[in-house]
Amino acid sequence: MTEQELIKAALAEDLAGGVDITSQATISADATATADFTSRMDGVLAGINVAHAVLAEVGLNDVTLAKKDGDRVKAGDVLLTVRGNTRAILLAERTALNFFGHLSGIATLTSKWVAEVAGTKCQVRDTRKTTPGMRNIEKYAVRMGGGTNHRLNLSDAALIKDNHIAAAGGVVPAFSQVRAAYPETEIEIEVDTLEQLKEVLTQKPDLVLLDNMSPEQCAQAVVLVNGICKLEASGGISIANARAYAQSGVDYIAIGALTHSAPVFDIGLDLRAE
Repeated sequence: MTEQELIKAALAEDLAGGVDITSQATISADATATADFTSRMDGVLAGINVAHAVLAEVGLNDVTLAKKDGDRVKAGDVLLTVRGNTRAILLAERTALNFFGHLSGIATLTSKWVAEVAGTKCQVRDTRKTTPGMRNIEKYAVRMGGGTNHRLNLSDAALIKDNHIAAAGGVVPAFSQVRAAYPETEIEIEVDTLEQLKEVLTQKPDLVLLDNMSPEQCAQAVVLVNGICKLEASGGISIANARAYAQSGVDYIAIGALTHSAPVFDIGLDLRAE
């Protein structure tokens, strides 16, 4: 779903075919106001352009952006100012804040993980554990927080997981079948043990996913691989042990929580009646 389609759907959901009855009753049709989107906490921004697009969708075009995506902000900072019809501002308010707060929450959480692995070669990477319809903008928010993206969809690259391996009869048959069917595609394969890793290295994979291995096992895997391919650790990783995984020498840690468990970043809209 495109950003514009998401915005249209969110506004339509809010109105449900009717009108904002509270604003209709309390605010005259020609009333105007200025409103500031203000940060209520410290963190990293993502989604300011989405908020801007929400405002434009309801006819509000006098908008000043005080910050940009990727900026680190503090509580009390004004992020965006809009001037125009008061009813329109209040119509857009919740939809704009829903997007802005959610995406900034992802960027802020990602930045905390990135800080934990700073000084190592390890990169923090997202997964496909995203909100249906919002994958593009959620993965964008990960990048704004300093993280990197895994594949966007199932056709971007091959990731051979445990169920594929079980269905194919082992890591080598699974890998060879994917390589034969898609010879030019990047292939990543998941392994649960160092023995599986040794098996699959004969196939020269692009990337191996070390599933639910300890930092010590990951370090052993790095020695075994010796630069033949890249390694990604996944499962059992918390922000408390992220640095231990990064120091094992793996290239990536895969963190589903970046998108599926990020707390909403607190942003408020402060109306200044004219």
